[in-house]
Amino acid sequence: MSVLPLVFTSGWASGINAYAVVLLLGVFGATGLTDEVPESLQRTDVLVAAGVLFLCEAVADKIPYVDSIWDAVHTVIRPVAGAVVAALLAGESGSLPELAAGAVGGSTALMSHLVKAGTRMAVNTSPEPFSNIAVSTAEDLGVAGIITFAMFHPVAAAVIAATLLALGIVTVVFLAGRIRRFLRRRAQRREEKRLVRTGVVHRPPQ
Repeated sequence: MSVLPLVFTSGWASGINAYAVVLLLGVFGATGLTDEVPESLQRTDVLVAAGVLFLCEAVADKIPYVDSIWDAVHTVIRPVAGAVVAALLAGESGSLPELAAGAVGGSTALMSHLVKAGTRMAVNTSPEPFSNIAVSTAEDLGVAGIITFAMFHPVAAAVIAATLLALGIVTVVFLAGRIRRFLRRRAQRREEKRLVRTGVVHRPPQ
């Protein structure tokens, strides 16, 4: 059970930014900060790929609506990454079966990803872009901080990750009505534009 807190924490963080998790774990392992990271995550090609993809996400994640498209694309990628990282961590330590660890990491990553995607949809209801930048930066710093903390205090980090996940779920449920209204308004605007283009509805003269 010794690796379970790290598996849970890495799964939560992977649902927010999987590339940052792979990059940080790889760097921590390569520099000898921890012995928990498998060699496969320390490979140079893995670190380079994770670094490039992390930079792409760092940009896309701060642009309104682009962040939601990016989240939609990563609905599969983040849970899979969380499961793979968890299985690698468990397989390296030998304290948890790889399939069980993968299930924990993947399911936790999926839940945190859904929380992130739902929160971003709510943030995108605001017309200004600064809230996107602030939320994205907070997420990046949060992932970096909790993964680093987990290297030294895995149990405490897992407790923090579980608390943040629970708070995130409550927040998304609270914002669900706002998100639905926003989606309805956007669908109506798209339908009006479509009708205008097809000539069914004419705009009044300016």
